Amino acid sequence: MKLGFLTSCLPKQDLEGIAAWAASAGYEALEVAAWPDLGDRPFTATHLDVAHLTEDDAERVGKVMAQHGLTLSSLAFYDNNLHPDPSERASINDHVAACIDAAALLRCPTVGTFVGRHPGRTVAENLREAETVFAPLVDRAGEKGVKLVIENCVMEGWHPDGYPGNLAYSPELWEWLFSIGLYLNYDPSHLVWMGIDPVEALRPYVDRVAHAQAKDIEVFPERRNRYGYPGKAVRREDPWDVGWWRYRVPGLGQVDWSKVVDTLYEGGFDGVLSVEHEDPVWGGTEEKVRTGLQISHRTLRPLIVA
Repeated sequence: MKLGFLTSCLPKQDLEGIAAWAASAGYEALEVAAWPDLGDRPFTATHLDVAHLTEDDAERVGKVMAQHGLTLSSLAFYDNNLHPDPSERASINDHVAACIDAAALLRCPTVGTFVGRHPGRTVAENLREAETVFAPLVDRAGEKGVKLVIENCVMEGWHPDGYPGNLAYSPELWEWLFSIGLYLNYDPSHLVWMGIDPVEALRPYVDRVAHAQAKDIEVFPERRNRYGYPGKAVRREDPWDVGWWRYRVPGLGQVDWSKVVDTLYEGGFDGVLSVEHEDPVWGGTEEKVRTGLQISHRTLRPLIVA
């Protein structure tokens, strides 16, 4: 197992600079942000222009990674593949395909995305539609020797009432993912606020985890007593502010990282555990983000066999 991080937390930096800092901080891998450059959307970045990636570009990226002793663990493009607007959905699906092609050029083992959801349709209707949407993408990935991984993020901000906006939030749905040829990018933080034990949920499915993310979560039960599970309803200016929990970097929340890492090892996982830094306390400036990544490294590095 190797320790890395998702580069989207440093959106203004270029990949070369991030790679140099990552190596100096003791990281071994990068999960590289590959969103299209569409402005300042939160938690996104464009550290690789996959739509225009050439063989020369891939060779240059490979040299950068090799120079700093880093592994490229995944290309990250987490968006709504079931977007209700047909043209927007097609654009997102096409970009996933471009990520798959780029990953093959880069010899990167995985591409990460979301299933998403059409908020005006039932879960059952969405799942039937997703099987059609993902069939050509799964086939393309298989032909290119790439695994398409889905993060179990709830994406509650995509639904007008704060319900799950990404249909991968529970082991029941993971089994559906696996049945259509998708793999899991496991992140324990989302399971905690959903009321699911992240270790017991992981244990039966480690063999289908092709990539893993390390994000922690801080839960405030006394606030949940006011808002309930879906979160703020009357005044919710920020769709991502549920009011009773927040993401933290590993070590500053309630995830038992010793048990998570041990369960990954016990199940035979030998991929990359990638820190996804969305901690509001250690965010806002590049200096604070780097501090958050250093806290994450101090927490996780002792748990991973060198």
